[in-house]
Amino acid sequence: MNKYVNKQSGFTLIEIMVVMVILGLLVAVVAPNILGRGEEARIGVAKTQIRNVGNALDLYKLDNFNYPSTEQGLEALVNEPSGSPEAKNWSKEGYLPNVPVDPWKNEYQYVSPGSEGPYDLYSFGPDGREGGADGGEDISNHDLN
Repeated sequence: MNKYVNKQSGFTLIEIMVVMVILGLLVAVVAPNILGRGEEARIGVAKTQIRNVGNALDLYKLDNFNYPSTEQGLEALVNEPSGSPEAKNWSKEGYLPNVPVDPWKNEYQYVSPGSEGPYDLYSFGPDGREGGADGGEDISNHDLN
C-alpha cells in the first residue's frame, strides 16, 4: 500500500463562485439599510448637541442675566467673554469643555437675538450650506421637539 496518498483539498471554482454570489446578495440587501441609517444618526447627534449647547446657554443666562451676543458667540461658553453684554458672574469652570462642531465637521451657527426667540442655534446640516432640501435641511433649536 502506498503510504503517500494524494488527496486534493481546497475549493473548486464553482464553490468559490457560489460563495461570492451569496456575499454579493447579502451586501446588496444589507448595505442600503446600513448606509441610510448613518445620515439619520448624524442628524440625531446634531439635534442632541444643539440641545446640550442650548442648556449651556440657559445656564450662562442664569448666571449673567443675558445670552452671549452674536459677536461673543459660543466661545463665551468656554472662555470668559469680553465686550457687551458683560458676563458679570461668568462661571470659572465655563459652561462647556469646548465649542462643539456638528457631525459634518462644520461650526454651529449662533445668532443673538434670534429670529424666533432669544437666540438661533443651528447647523447647516448634511449639505453644509444654508437652507437645503431633500435631506440637506438646516437643523435648528426651533425645530427640536
